Amino acid sequence: MKAPAGLFSALVLLLVIGAVLAQRPRPRKPTRRPATPRQPSVPQPEPQEPTDIPPLIIGPPSPYPDCPRECSCSPNYPNSLNCENRNIRVIPVIPSRTHYLYLQNNYISEVTAEPFINATDVHWINLANNRIHRIDKQVFQRIPALLYLYVQRNQLKEVPSGLPASLEQLRLSKNRISKIPAGALSKMGNLTLLDLYHNQLSDSDLGRNTFKDLSNLMQLNLAHNVLKKMPAGVPNSLIQLFLDKNRIEDIPKDYFQGFSHLAFVRLNYNHLRDKGVPRAVFNISSLLDLQLSHNQLASIPLFSSHLEHLHLNHNTIEKPAGRHE
Repeated sequence: MKAPAGLFSALVLLLVIGAVLAQRPRPRKPTRRPATPRQPSVPQPEPQEPTDIPPLIIGPPSPYPDCPRECSCSPNYPNSLNCENRNIRVIPVIPSRTHYLYLQNNYISEVTAEPFINATDVHWINLANNRIHRIDKQVFQRIPALLYLYVQRNQLKEVPSGLPASLEQLRLSKNRISKIPAGALSKMGNLTLLDLYHNQLSDSDLGRNTFKDLSNLMQLNLAHNVLKKMPAGVPNSLIQLFLDKNRIEDIPKDYFQGFSHLAFVRLNYNHLRDKGVPRAVFNISSLLDLQLSHNQLASIPLFSSHLEHLHLNHNTIEKPAGRHE
């Protein structure tokens, strides 16, 4: 009878232990994952693209399949290709229907012939405000009908060679041009405007024959260069001659002889004195506007009665009375 009593005691002990365990609070499961410690930030590598050249801007969808993705082709102007302000580095292939090409305000460094292989009817090219330092002369062989070429605010060191004879306007202001290659402006009898403002041209860079073939030139802008003499061989077809901000000291007596259409002459900001300005050198019947401000003149030169505007401020003139005929 002892064995059943021992078994009964064991069962009672197990029941007591189970009751005690049941009364202990169970640990709750976490509702959120424990926060992991932050890793120190790793610096990202610098982009390979130069930081001063922003990424290419893709143009809007175009109905023309030949429209370059970085340009805009409007159905309202089917002969215009608008690629300005797109951060372009390389000129895209130009569609054959293009007459007007706008590439200003980009990052183009050179102009090669390949993009113009089919663009034989381009009449107008605007390449202003890029980084162009070279233009292949083969480019102009592909576009023989070009009329207007704008390449101002670039990095050219010389006037491009191989320019087409059809050209009417050539704008090259604000480059670094210090050379006009022999023959660069030859056979260009259709040119009416030549803008070389704000370059580095000196007297030795302008030969007597530099402008000899420009028989229809109307406006010549050589302002803001380093000239000490009046440019030689200037065509007498000129209407406007701009020579401001040079270092010109004297004018030959017969310099303007034969200029029957010359109406505007600007010589502001030079080194002109009375001894370097012949008394009647500006007595030209066609002259309407004469600007001689910011020089060292002590007297008023002789001028025609047809003159409408005379600028003489910032000289050393003491007598206000002018001389005219």
